[in-house]
Amino acid sequence: MKSLSRRKLLTAGLSVAAGAAGLAAAGKLARRYNLIPPDGGGLYGPGETLTYAAQRLITRHSMAREFSKSQICEKPFRNELAPMPDLYKQLQANNFRDWKLSIGGLVSQPAAFSLSEIRALGMKSQITEIACEEGWSYIAQWTGTPLSAVLNQVGVAPQARYVVYQSIEKPWWESIDMADALHPQTILAQGMNDSDLPAGFGGPLRLRVPRQLGYKSVKFISQMTVTDSLKSFGKGLGSASPEAGYSWFAGI
Repeated sequence: MKSLSRRKLLTAGLSVAAGAAGLAAAGKLARRYNLIPPDGGGLYGPGETLTYAAQRLITRHSMAREFSKSQICEKPFRNELAPMPDLYKQLQANNFRDWKLSIGGLVSQPAAFSLSEIRALGMKSQITEIACEEGWSYIAQWTGTPLSAVLNQVGVAPQARYVVYQSIEKPWWESIDMADALHPQTILAQGMNDSDLPAGFGGPLRLRVPRQLGYKSVKFISQMTVTDSLKSFGKGLGSASPEAGYSWFAGI
């Protein structure tokens, strides 16, 4: 992304304050710096663009708040799960020893990683809050491997802009930009609160994106694709979320 001077940023802020004219100016600035989200068209497009561009320009390297162990919720909430596919049940019966995370697309070395191979790339823990768009939230300790470590292993192409990730629980899929994919708090979680990640919370493998709302932290991750465009995925809106009426970018 091109650098943005303080003067230009202030100019954009003044333009936003000008209302409709500000939205137009902000949109022009977002296009210049390639900060149009995949759901940036349609009625709500200008708002989605303004939100995404502002977040990326101002908080690109910000960290999600981390908490102490004393603040971990004793009874974290989980959504009710739909019946899992037979493939998941087969893998679960074998304690997930045959679980693989496949990564392809704009990478120099496509690969399929076992859980143990992912762990071998280094593990870290974070105590962060997961917040749902439905209004509930909880604080938990998540342990896993930084997504950046896995992406470094496969060699991401310079033109890559997004990582698409899919759940074994179809049709759930999401995507994030490279700023979140390479962020140190974005992890492939295999543990929760000093135990293996329970199935009800996405075990054995869940992408944890603490700088965005909970629906971006998809459970049961089994496949990733690195890409420079999201137009050929689903309806071209970036993920299943905007197809269902939510925003692609869900920064908090």
